[in-house]
Amino acid sequence: MPRGIPNAKRDDTGIKYTTFHVPLPPNPKHLATSYLKSDGQTIWFRNAQRRNKDEVTQPESRRGSQILVVHLGSRFSRIGRASDVTPVTVPTVVARKSKPPIAPPSFVEAVSRRESRIRPLDKGTEKDEYSVSLLSNDPFDQKIAAITTSLRDRMRFYKLRVTPNAAHIASTFNAPFKPEIIAEHNDPYRIDWIDSSSDEDVLVGEKALRLADPQSSNYIVRWPIYGPNFNTRDYPSLQALLSDIETLLRKTLSDKFSIEPRDYKNFSMVLIIPDLYDRCYVRDLVNIMLISMGFKQLCAQQESLAATYGAGMSSACVVDIGAKTTSIACVDEGLVIADSRMSLNLGGDDITEFLYVLLERISFPYKDIDLARSYDWKVMEDLKARLCTLLEVDVALNLYDFVVRKPGSAAEKYGLRAYDEIILAPMVIFEPRVIEFDRKRIGLHDFHRDVTEEILEQSSDRFTQTSAMIISTQHLLPGPSGSSSSQYADQKVDSSSPDAGHVPGSSSNIIVEGSGSAEVPMEVLEVDLEDNKSSVAPQTSPSKFIRRPSSEPAPASSGGIDVCFEASKLPLDVAIFNSARASGGDEKIRKYLQAVLVIGGTARTPGMGHALESRLQAIATPLVQNMEKVQIIPPPKDVDPRVLAWKGGAVLGKMDGAAELWVTQQDWDVLGMRGLKERCFFL
Repeated sequence: MPRGIPNAKRDDTGIKYTTFHVPLPPNPKHLATSYLKSDGQTIWFRNAQRRNKDEVTQPESRRGSQILVVHLGSRFSRIGRASDVTPVTVPTVVARKSKPPIAPPSFVEAVSRRESRIRPLDKGTEKDEYSVSLLSNDPFDQKIAAITTSLRDRMRFYKLRVTPNAAHIASTFNAPFKPEIIAEHNDPYRIDWIDSSSDEDVLVGEKALRLADPQSSNYIVRWPIYGPNFNTRDYPSLQALLSDIETLLRKTLSDKFSIEPRDYKNFSMVLIIPDLYDRCYVRDLVNIMLISMGFKQLCAQQESLAATYGAGMSSACVVDIGAKTTSIACVDEGLVIADSRMSLNLGGDDITEFLYVLLERISFPYKDIDLARSYDWKVMEDLKARLCTLLEVDVALNLYDFVVRKPGSAAEKYGLRAYDEIILAPMVIFEPRVIEFDRKRIGLHDFHRDVTEEILEQSSDRFTQTSAMIISTQHLLPGPSGSSSSQYADQKVDSSSPDAGHVPGSSSNIIVEGSGSAEVPMEVLEVDLEDNKSSVAPQTSPSKFIRRPSSEPAPASSGGIDVCFEASKLPLDVAIFNSARASGGDEKIRKYLQAVLVIGGTARTPGMGHALESRLQAIATPLVQNMEKVQIIPPPKDVDPRVLAWKGGAVLGKMDGAAELWVTQQDWDVLGMRGLKERCFFL
């Protein structure tokens, strides 16, 4: 070796051509240190200490007056201070001026229609339309006949009389009806329409719905929220959508609460998010409120957990029937059980549209109705709120009236006769066969996001396959031996006896699946339902798979089907039972079925509690041992079920323990979504 070159050390690591160095052995003194091992040394503690100093200098005010609670919905958003008794309800709609040409408003038909659009009774036949529908080859008539059969069976069980030729009698009255003109000075609910002379660039809420003709006024009217996510169907870009949401919040806070942008830094925000939330949806909303608008701090909570806070309950099965979707989740002692979450692609708007389809079959007297127009949609919403019921005793050939207020003309008062249409429309949540689920997905997509602040991109919770969803779609998956589940023997249910233990019309042709675990396969057992005598009305479902867990593990593959989409087609009663089943064994099922909390606008339908109780009782009695009476828990006295989730957010914001849940702007800048998940309960 040449002189002057020291002896090279032998490389014991076996790694050549690299700059990697083996770390030194740890110093024993470092192992005994307490650095960053106590709560007092974390960023959360330092931020809390800083907040406490700021709060001392602020004047005392009513508890919760500096906390805003926001619950965004597809049709209506509820915003208010935590100290308020009720929130301000604002339509979630924004109208912006744009350059012409403006496309006319569109309406996606989510409910089946008659192919020929010609009613059998229009020719004056005296035959009952129910009999005509049974003999018809039109798929729509067959679907209507199946739902009507369920209703007839329930009425027969409760010994209620069915009026013959009711559809023909109603059609004969409605077809030639001429409206009564109401003079403007006699109309107390006259609407001040906004014409094309308006010089405002942006209209939000009720103002946007009072546009006489948005197309001729060069306004684009859009709804930024669709179910548990953004309405990507109506927006060309994500930035335009987020701008509308921010504008809606700013205008509402300014007009309703006199809170200006300079005051945002003094307010905290409680954001109510869906149970099955999309990470991008939550991240964008938090960015708007903390970064764009500059609120002091924020806390996010799921709808089901907030609803239990509002109802004063610790455990319940929460059913939130919204305008576009229905969310189901079980809450156990302040914790949303992740595997019990389900989202059904049906809601109050489907009831409104189905009511219109049913009334159209009996010659609805308002001939020029167009559901794409806001004032015509409001007419059907008003009829739904006043007419619809789930009580079989209310089915009668009654006379109703409604008023149509259109821009540029006097109000018109119509008369209407209807029979079973008032109960068939809300029954769609138990018989969703008439809903075109594939059509409802047309135009919805995910915005492409090029940049993410996270190294590892997380999958969206909205597309997570929960145990409740897998249980609900088990009949579509291959069997344990690789054969199709259709090779199993069907378990026939005798529907001719009232003692069969089932309710007519609950989940016809729907399979009740599941065992509470996604990894446990199902095997068909022979269950004699005649041994389970019950006072509940009979079930008309021709056959069901009734499955119990077997001891062999099941493959975890989804079998090539869209589990989330297929599970969203379930009837409400079956989905609630499968959600409770996914939360645990028979004891858990009994626990949650005896505390079912129904919220949302559709929960106000008369008879909702009885209709849901009877159907759930019919499903649970033969499948759950020692199953007692199913109970639907009503909301607290004088509390609207539509605002119960907002009420829970207000309760949470005023709790002393909420001091540990706030995420500040500094936390969000440093940690992002990870900080939100660490601070807020079980997100």
